[in-house]
Formats: sequence, structure tokens, C-alpha cells
Amino acid sequence: MIGVFDSGLGGLSVLAALVDALPHADFRYFADTAHVPYGNKSEEQIQCRVLAIGEELASRGCGLLVVACNTATTAAVQALRAAHPGMAVVGVEPGIKPAAQESRTGRIAVLATEATANSQRLKHLIRDHAGNVEVFVEPCPGWATHVEMLQLDDPALAADVRARVEPLLERGVDRIVLGCTHYSFLAPLLRDVIGSRAELVDVAAAVARQTQRLAGGLAHGSGRLQLHASAHPERLRAALPRLHLGHIAARIV
Repeated sequence: MIGVFDSGLGGLSVLAALVDALPHADFRYFADTAHVPYGNKSEEQIQCRVLAIGEELASRGCGLLVVACNTATTAAVQALRAAHPGMAVVGVEPGIKPAAQESRTGRIAVLATEATANSQRLKHLIRDHAGNVEVFVEPCPGWATHVEMLQLDDPALAADVRARVEPLLERGVDRIVLGCTHYSFLAPLLRDVIGSRAELVDVAAAVARQTQRLAGGLAHGSGRLQLHASAHPERLRAALPRLHLGHIAARIV
């Protein structure tokens, strides 16, 4: 079984890509909804939650872990790997490298939670993969919470998206990296602002390919999906159709 976790609903965007790439694998998805969002928490708080969740998933038979959260990866993936040295752990990091390689204007942007935006790990990614590209990092407080509340049509959210993205486009940005898995569900709002001026960079498919490479025998299961949450687990399944993920509901056991 493959364990996948996030602070809440955002990791479902990664789960959908995983299900597509590994249709016969068994998955256990855990949403830490009692502690969502992670973006405004300290690194120590996030590490504590990630280690606890990793231990729980491992104890329930998961042989591979996918940290389907940029903030959790940034703050705690190294600690999680150290705690489970015999287990493959796949993290989710902003797609700085492909964005920098594909940019024609030499200017890219990263939309991220406050914790990711201020992290040393993001700074290192930019240093290592975007040395010849100008990178604008835009913290987006509240966006993940809007997704958690399924407030995707909120005019206030749409206005905030425009207010944060339009200035980036005016600076000549032509690649916009989604630095939080929740933001995948805001792609329609973002595209309304961006039009043809820039491309969104989402790494869910790349994470799925890496998981596929590491899965080994875990790729051959019964195609089952289990959903769990630290609070209000019933909301997970109810959210699937609202997030246009109804096609994975049939796998739930």
C-alpha cells in the first residue's frame, strides 16, 4: 500500500495523478484536517505532524510514502526520511527547474504558502535551478483555506488572485509555478487572469512518475483507495465531486 498525505484537500490533486499512473496500486490517503493549514505554522510544528503521520501510515502497512504537500516537504521531508531509512519517501517541491528551463522571458514566479515562501529549501531550489532566471516569490495567505472550505467561486478569492498575479505578468513572467498542492484546484481562476500570457507549472504528474519508478511490487494491488482524516473525515469523500475528482470515488473502500 502507498501512503499519501497532506494537511487537507490539496494532496488530492497529487492523489489523482498517482491513481492515473498506478491504476492497480492500493492507496491510503490521510488529510491532517485537524491542523490545516500548514502554511502559517512553524517548522517545528509541521515536523511534529509529519513524523506522527508517517509513523501512523507505516504502522498501517504503507511501504512507500508520498508527502503530497509542498509546505510539509519543505519543512520535514528530510526528518521523515531519517525516521524511515528503509522506506522510499517522495516529496513535492515547486517546479522551479522546469519553469526556469522553459522560460522564454527569463522571468518566472512561484505562488506559495507563507511557510514555503520563507523557507531555506525554496531559496536553495532557486539557487540550484534558476541561476540565470529572475524569480518572483509570491506568498498567497488564505488560498489553501479557501480550497479547504470549497469556496472556489468566492469573488473575494478571485479578486485576490488577480491582485497577486497581474503584477507578476506585468513584470514579464511567463511561467507561474504552483508552490502548493491546493493551488491546483485554483487553476481555472488563475487561467482567467493569465490567459495566454504565461503557463502554469504543476508537478503532480512528475511526482506520480517518480512514485511509479519507486513503487516496485506496490504497483500491483487491488486498486483500492482508503480515505482518512484527523478531523471531519466525511468531508473528504464529499469534496471529490466538488473538486472534479468524482472518477476516483469508485475506488474507495
